[in-house]
Amino acid sequence: MSEDPIQDQAPANEPEAPEAASPVAADAAPEAPVDDPDTHRFECRSCGFVYDPAEGIKKLAIEPGTPFSALDPASFRCPVCRSQTKAFKDIGPRNKPSGFEENLGYGLGVNQLTPGQKNVLIFGGFALAIAFFLSLYSLR
Repeated sequence: MSEDPIQDQAPANEPEAPEAASPVAADAAPEAPVDDPDTHRFECRSCGFVYDPAEGIKKLAIEPGTPFSALDPASFRCPVCRSQTKAFKDIGPRNKPSGFEENLGYGLGVNQLTPGQKNVLIFGGFALAIAFFLSLYSLR
């Protein structure tokens, strides 16, 4: 052994031992978001009514935060068309992009927008087109 403490250290260009790096890498890896079925929205296939557990239904005295699975299938009916719970299908969480999973990578990123964002894009485009059309009257 030498008296110089710099010579006793490992060179800077040597990689660290894998057993020292693995616990740190496991902690730093981002966790996948947990998909909780209690937060999913359900759509009535008969009329298109969407039950959102975050909103509940005031008309039927269903409190916000009540998951669809907690509703009584014998007494719950769609507030629009009176269909039973069997007529509802799971459409996923509120902020999930709409469409098929394999198509989300196409469309210049538009396929990854949520339905609300798509509505803003579409109707904002219509409003802009109408504003441009009306501005043609000022060209006189």
